[in-house]
Amino acid sequence: MSKIGYFYTDCLVPMVGNNPYATAEENSTELSINTEVYSLPSRKLVALQLRSIFIKYKSTSFCEKLLSWVKSSRFARVVVLSSSHSYQRSDLQLRSTPFRYLLTPCMQKSVQNKIKSLNWQEMEKTPCIPEVRDSDYCVRIPGGGITRALYKESCSKEIAMAVLLKFVSEGDNIPDALGLVEYLNEWLQITRPQGGGPAPSTLAWRIPSSWKLLFGNGLPPALF
Repeated sequence: MSKIGYFYTDCLVPMVGNNPYATAEENSTELSINTEVYSLPSRKLVALQLRSIFIKYKSTSFCEKLLSWVKSSRFARVVVLSSSHSYQRSDLQLRSTPFRYLLTPCMQKSVQNKIKSLNWQEMEKTPCIPEVRDSDYCVRIPGGGITRALYKESCSKEIAMAVLLKFVSEGDNIPDALGLVEYLNEWLQITRPQGGGPAPSTLAWRIPSSWKLLFGNGLPPALF
């Protein structure tokens, strides 16, 4: 996907870095910032990537600006890739797949049958206040950042949105990232297995060069 611009906002902590998707020395010094937009015209696909945390009390404002951009740009649908704390799963969630989905009413009309054919599990409603007996039930996404707010606002604004998420733990989340994009690919078929192989491992995902630096350099030989 080619970078086509950025999403200008004062809601995120400013940051700048080198190109996280560098493929050669020639493009390694290109600058990247906290919110960038990528496009793949052949698939009518646009991706917005966030690389920074929200400034306190600014997340609601960001949701409003993002959904306003979605409506003004007339996107056909929105897919949010997210996660939730694995340690806050219910007993039922512990015994099933770690993947869940949510659909706004507008999205259900067009994709509900396809989603059902995949045998996916919808995100369960849980007590709004876990510690209070007889609490009302609602959708909760612990550790999901603005995911729940985006979903609720999209329901009220009649925006076609799907949320795909995985229950994850802190640590090396590379397998979680690959698992989530393969989950997305089951539905949208963005890419197909190479060589006719049915296994997810044969899909042509390109690993960002910056992931090599996730855990820093190896131990200095001088230590030994």
